[in-house]
Amino acid sequence: MSRKIVQTAGREQLGAFSPMFAHLNDDVLFGEVWNEQAIDTKTKCIITVVSLMASGMTDSSLGYHLQNAKNNGVTKEEIAAIITHAAMYTGWPKGWAVFRMAKEIWNEETPAQTEKDRYQNTIFFPIGAPNDAYAQYFVGQSYLAHVSTEQVPIYNVTFEPGCRNNWHIHHADKAGGQMLICVGGRGYYQEWGKEPVEMTPGTVINIPANVKHWHGAAPDSWFSHLAAEIDGENAGTEWLEAVSAEDYSKLG
Repeated sequence: MSRKIVQTAGREQLGAFSPMFAHLNDDVLFGEVWNEQAIDTKTKCIITVVSLMASGMTDSSLGYHLQNAKNNGVTKEEIAAIITHAAMYTGWPKGWAVFRMAKEIWNEETPAQTEKDRYQNTIFFPIGAPNDAYAQYFVGQSYLAHVSTEQVPIYNVTFEPGCRNNWHIHHADKAGGQMLICVGGRGYYQEWGKEPVEMTPGTVINIPANVKHWHGAAPDSWFSHLAAEIDGENAGTEWLEAVSAEDYSKLG
């Protein structure tokens, strides 16, 4: 499933001057039209680039949509063919103008995006650095980004496909526990003695204190969740055994 496209530029730049235009830009054009499911996002990117090219738009808006096309999988070979084909109908000077911008965006000296880079483009929160401090409690590679360190500590935890943490318990004499909010990819949460719960963007899991559990990515998907630590008396985490490979292999 394609990630939901969210745009705020209208309100940020024109919200006070023209609330209606900002609404049409953010909520209708990007909120509804760009999220319509009949054609995929990559195709919409191509249509938009060709439309702007045909109208002679070679300003920052075209640059934005060329970059968006690259981010959504349009390769250097594809954009070259798209611009060449469109130039036959829109005019040769327009083709030259668009090629000058495309060459900067599809710079051959730029390293190819990694799977991590491509996944980062699908989520709002940063992936962060390798979660080395807790690596001994994970199977596979995880990453950690600090979202909030004041009032309520919140972290974005990202798991590579197949990565999961060990069984563990957030102990507390009173209150405590943890809240998980999935913000990208697909993963699982499981409490001891219960069936795994699939997590997709928007899934919220409330974990009471003193409950044995684990969470992590699906075998074939990156996965990110915000983890909010709930304040409690005499709170602390006890790390236990790894999730058995046999049990994990049963997950889809």
